[in-house]
Amino acid sequence: MDAEQLIDAAAEATGLSDFGGDGYRAGLDALLASFTTQAEANAIGEPTLEALVTGSLATRLQVVDWWAQHPELADEEIVEPIFIVGVSRSGTTALSHLLSVDPAVRAPRQWELQSPVPPPEAATYETDERFLAAIEADENSVIHALNPAFKAMHYDPPDMPTECVPLMAQNMVSLQFNAMFHLPDYADFVLGVDHVPTYEHHKRVYQLLQSRHPGRWVVKTPHHALAVDAIAEVYPDARFVWTHRDPATCIASTASISCGLGSTFSDADHRRAAGALWTRMLIEMYERTEDARTRHGDRFVDVDYRSLVADPLATTAKLYDDLGMELSAEAEQRMVAHTAEHRQHRFGKHEYDPADFGLDRDELNGRLADYRARYGLD
Repeated sequence: MDAEQLIDAAAEATGLSDFGGDGYRAGLDALLASFTTQAEANAIGEPTLEALVTGSLATRLQVVDWWAQHPELADEEIVEPIFIVGVSRSGTTALSHLLSVDPAVRAPRQWELQSPVPPPEAATYETDERFLAAIEADENSVIHALNPAFKAMHYDPPDMPTECVPLMAQNMVSLQFNAMFHLPDYADFVLGVDHVPTYEHHKRVYQLLQSRHPGRWVVKTPHHALAVDAIAEVYPDARFVWTHRDPATCIASTASISCGLGSTFSDADHRRAAGALWTRMLIEMYERTEDARTRHGDRFVDVDYRSLVADPLATTAKLYDDLGMELSAEAEQRMVAHTAEHRQHRFGKHEYDPADFGLDRDELNGRLADYRARYGLD
C-alpha cells in the first residue's frame, strides 16, 4: 500500500483536502512499513487495513472541516472526564458498559467515533440512522461470520460504548492496528511517540460530539495507560480509574485475543511473537501508569476486577463515592437490569493456554511482583 494513494482516496471520498496538518503522517508511514514487512497478511488482511486507514483519514478530514465551519466548538468545555486506564482484560469493558447506562454519563459508541459528523442529537440518538446502520452491520458482521469464536473473547455491541482507539486511529497512533495485525515495529513507534497531538485530536472529537449531546464523558482503552501524562496535559481535570487484575492473566488473555482476532487477517502463526509483544506492552502500561500516578495521584481511583465481577453494583457505588459522583435511583435501576442481562461468558468462555504464547505464569508473576503486592493481587 502506498500512503499517498490512501490519502488521495480519503480526500476523493469526502471531497475535502484539509487534514489539519500532517501530524498523522509519521504514524501512517510507520504503520504501512510495519504492515508491509511483518504482518504476513492474507487475502482479507490487506484490504481490511486499507479500508481502516482510508476510513480513519476520511473521518479526520470531516472533523477538521466541521471545526472550520463551527469555531464555537472551542467553547465546549469537557468537565472532569473519566478515563478508564486499566490494561486489557482487566475489566475495562465490563466497567465502561455498566457505567454507560447512567443517563448522566456520556460514553462513546463505535458508530459515532467512526462517523462523528454531523454530531448526533440527544433527542434522536437512539434513532440516528448511523446507529441503526451499526445495528444492522453487527447482525451481518463479516468478522462474526469468519471468526465466530471471537465474540466469546471480546464484544462491544453497537448499543454499548467502545474504546477510543478508532478515534486515535484518525491520528494514526492507535493500538487498534496491533490488536488486528502483527506489527512489532509499529508498536515500537507507538511506545516512542509524543501522545499529546493524538489527545488534542481526541479532545476535539469529543467536543464536537458533546455539542449536541452533552454529558460527563467516561472513556476507555488500554492504550490510555501508555499516555496518562499526555491525557493530564490535554485534559487538566481528568480523573483516572485504574482497574486491577492478576497481570499474568491479563497478559496471556491479551495475547490470546490478539491472535484470535489476527487469525482473520493472517494465516501465519504469531502466537509466541504475540506473547512477547503483549508482555512488553502491558508491562509498559503498568510502569507508565504507576509512574504517572506519582504526579497525578489525587486524580486516581482503583477498582479491583474481582470485586467488580463478584458484586458489580456495590463496586460501582463505591466508585461513584470515590469520584464524588451521584448515583441516581434511575442509574441504579438501569445498572441492575444491565447486570442481569449482560452476564459474564454469555457468548461462551474464553479459554486459552499461556504456554501456547510462550508465556510462563510464574515468570510473569515474578516480573510484576511489586505491582501485585501493591494492589493486593497476590
